[in-house]
Amino acid sequence: MTGTRTTHPLARTRPSPRTRPRSLVAALALLPLLALTACGSGGGDPAPAGAQVSSAPADDPVAAVRTVEAIAALLPAEVRTAGRLRVGSSVGAPPSAYYPNGQDKPPAGQDIELADAAAKVLGLKPDRQDASFETILPALGSGKYDVGTGNFGVTTERLKTIDFVTYINDGQGFAVKTGNTRLTGQVTDLTQLCGLTIGTGAGTTFEKTLTAQRGVCAAAGKKPYEVKVFAETGAVTTALQQGRIDVVMSTINGLRHQAAQPAAQTTFLGEYHRLDVGFALKKGSPLAPALQGAVNELIRNGTYARILKKWGTTASAIDTSRINPPEHP
Repeated sequence: MTGTRTTHPLARTRPSPRTRPRSLVAALALLPLLALTACGSGGGDPAPAGAQVSSAPADDPVAAVRTVEAIAALLPAEVRTAGRLRVGSSVGAPPSAYYPNGQDKPPAGQDIELADAAAKVLGLKPDRQDASFETILPALGSGKYDVGTGNFGVTTERLKTIDFVTYINDGQGFAVKTGNTRLTGQVTDLTQLCGLTIGTGAGTTFEKTLTAQRGVCAAAGKKPYEVKVFAETGAVTTALQQGRIDVVMSTINGLRHQAAQPAAQTTFLGEYHRLDVGFALKKGSPLAPALQGAVNELIRNGTYARILKKWGTTASAIDTSRINPPEHP
C-alpha cells in the first residue's frame, strides 16, 4: 500500500482530455461499484462489468412549488426580466447530484431539486450548466453563473470572496473499504491517518484540510499521510476499491449514502467536522436576499422536508436559511 511512504506529495489525477459520455460519468460517479479493473481516471472506457448504479426515487416534491410574488419581488430587475437562473452545477454522486441509471438524462439529487424548487418560488427557469467542482467558484466572480451548486461548505476562507445562502448542514467524514483493518472507528484526529493514503476531491474543503494539516504526523513522530486528489468522485471510489488509497475523505451525507449500498463495500467512519452548505454567489450579489427568501419559503411550506426525506438527508436539515454564517468551529 502506498500509505507507508515517507513523503507526501499531492498526486492530482485529472480527467482524460477525451470527452466522456454521460453514461460513463454516471457509472463512475455513482458509488456502489464492484470489482473494478479499469483505471478510475481514464477516459472513454465502458463501465466495468458488475458496476451498479442508483435509480432516482420516483416522487417529485418540486412539482407542486409555485411562485411567491412577494419573494420574487426581491430579485434584481435584470434577473427577473431575463426569467432564468444560471446555475453552475457540479454533478458527482448521490444524494447531492448525479446522473441516475447511467443514462443520458437530466441530473437528479438533493441539490438539483432544492435549486429547481428555489427557482420556481422566484418565478425563474433554472438554466443549468455542468461544471467541474473546482471551476465553479472562480466562474461566479466572472459572471458566468448566477449561482453555484456542488455541496459547497461555508468556510472562513471562502467567505472572503464568495457569498453563501445556506440550505443544509453537512460536512467532512471518512470511509474505508469494508474489511479494512488499518483504520477502524471514528476519525477524530488526523494523526489517526498517519502512514495511510487518503483520496479526496480536487478543490474541496477536504483537500484544503488535509494539505493544511499534513504536518501533524511529523509533529507526533509518525510517518506522514499521503494525499491523492482526484477530479471525479467515481475515480476516488475506484481507487479505494482497487487498494490504491486506504481511506476516502468526503461529505458526510455522501459517504453515509455510499455505505448504505451493499454493493459499495465501504464503511463510514463517522463525522469529522460539520459545515453549513449553501448556494454559492458572487461576493455582494444582490440575489442573496431573494434566494434566502426562497429557501425559507420551501422550509415553511414543507417542500424542503419532503426533498430531504426523499434523499435520506433529513438529519442534516436546517431551521432557517442564513446568508454568510460563520464557519463552524
